[in-house]
Amino acid sequence: MRVRSGISVAAAAAVLAVVPSSALASDASSTQTYLQADYKLVRTAAAGVAAAERAPLLLLAKVQRECPAAAAHSPQDQQSTQMSDEVIGAMVTAAYRPKLPAIRSFVRSVSGLRWSSGALTREVREYAKALRTLTGLAEPALCADVGSWAASSFNALSAATVSFDARFMPAWVGIGDVFGGRLTRSETSQSRSLAARAAPLEERITQAELNAVESWGKIMNALELWP
Repeated sequence: MRVRSGISVAAAAAVLAVVPSSALASDASSTQTYLQADYKLVRTAAAGVAAAERAPLLLLAKVQRECPAAAAHSPQDQQSTQMSDEVIGAMVTAAYRPKLPAIRSFVRSVSGLRWSSGALTREVREYAKALRTLTGLAEPALCADVGSWAASSFNALSAATVSFDARFMPAWVGIGDVFGGRLTRSETSQSRSLAARAAPLEERITQAELNAVESWGKIMNALELWP
């Protein structure tokens, strides 16, 4: 009986000694897979920055051509904010359209990854889920939806606007996320190299997203819509 007890204690100690290193190895593997997928995605997105920056300008031209001043004399209230959200969504879905295959590939690669940190695992999966939602959204019919709102004397948003915003706003994320550096805790030299190569590409994408704010303002002005 004492022998069995001694064996059990020794076995338990051995398990406890092995688990941390095993978890670290698993974390390193998940981190490597994630950073490889992230690098592939941001490389594609950065290469398409010029096209992404043209997308909102094309939307602006469409508004100027098809529904200029469609929201003229509209109130500035919760509904105007929701219409503004649809403008943002129209810009994002248009800009993301050429990247859909790359985004879907990224989502497939990272959705099942797991880390010893449950919080990090959840965040990665929520990020992947948000991107998956964005890839499933069609560009909203902005002019038609603003026209519907105007036809109600600005009292009722179209069902399409309400439905689109309900899906888009919770899922609105940018391309390229390494979760505040928390992945670096389990980086290898190879994954550190990947992260370093991805960083300037992610900065380029972020700058393009910041530049899009000016286009958003022009579209809002063309519609005479105030958030």
